[in-house]
Amino acid sequence: MPTGNILVADDDAAIRTVLNQALARAGYEVRTTGQAATLWTWAAQGLGDLIITDVVMPDGNAFDLLPRIKRVRPELPIIVMSAQNTFMTAIKASERGAYEYLPKPFDLKELVAIVGRAMSRPRGDAARSQMNEAEDIPLIGRSPAMQDVYRALARLMPIDLTVMINGESGTGKELVARALHDYGKRKNGPFVAINMAAIPKDLIESELFGHEKGAFTGALTRSSGRFEQAEGGTLFLDEIGDMPMEAQTRLLRVLQQGEYTTVGGRTPIKTNVRIVAATNKDLR
Repeated sequence: MPTGNILVADDDAAIRTVLNQALARAGYEVRTTGQAATLWTWAAQGLGDLIITDVVMPDGNAFDLLPRIKRVRPELPIIVMSAQNTFMTAIKASERGAYEYLPKPFDLKELVAIVGRAMSRPRGDAARSQMNEAEDIPLIGRSPAMQDVYRALARLMPIDLTVMINGESGTGKELVARALHDYGKRKNGPFVAINMAAIPKDLIESELFGHEKGAFTGALTRSSGRFEQAEGGTLFLDEIGDMPMEAQTRLLRVLQQGEYTTVGGRTPIKTNVRIVAATNKDLR
């Protein structure tokens, strides 16, 4: 059976009772409160191995409280619950150091599983990036599917992993790519998009990597490619499923070694670009 002490804060007594029962059945000791001030007192005293908290409580807001808790207990995992199920809620939870964000209503089995992962994780990975808030959020929706998208985005924004976005045409794949850029640590760099399906096959390598003067007929001057234009930012490769195999081979070198050569060039060029790709095809 799992062991550990969990602090639960929610102004709804029914939710406190349900969480208390579910977590106790899972083997945890639980303390519950409906007040942000009490939660802060417990955390500051060193109580609890994990916190589960609602955002809005009668005497305060968890988004204001989280930075205070993280300053005194940076390793303490915090799970944020909220009925305000928007993209910005997920982002705020992430930027204030939450381990996970759960939209209400949530599945109790999922919550208990998340608690188990949080309690067993190695300590020391609590660092999060600081992201600016904005009003004109391009992503909207409160459905369970959109909540999954928000949570995935919040986890991906502070890190530089290459991301693959799958979805049918018209479902907003570029909006997701832009959100990853605009709220991530590369937000001050360029966002460069290229549609692989719209470029003639024999020009794709030149478009991506640039070319040297005289590299081919018509190459009268040196031209920069999309990787160079996106330096320090994000390169969005849309409809990557339409990319010719020869160009895929060169892209693989960039992904593996972080460098490329221009068409007609000889010297490898280091690149500092985050790649986000999208496709409407089933690549597998």
